[in-house]
Amino acid sequence: MKYKIVLNFFSVIVILIVGSALYKQFDYEHLKFEKPALAVVYSITLILSIAFMIKKTKK
Repeated sequence: MKYKIVLNFFSVIVILIVGSALYKQFDYEHLKFEKPALAVVYSITLILSIAFMIKKTKK
């Protein structure tokens, strides 16, 4: 099966916002997130938005 990546404006904006928020939450000095529960929500949202961009072709 072939997969097709469909870039639309909404998905790209969501990925950029959630990705940057997740990046800002990470503390590189201690290698952990400042708010772990919020980081889990951000991660799930980021994964789902990427999954919605990848679609199967119907051939």
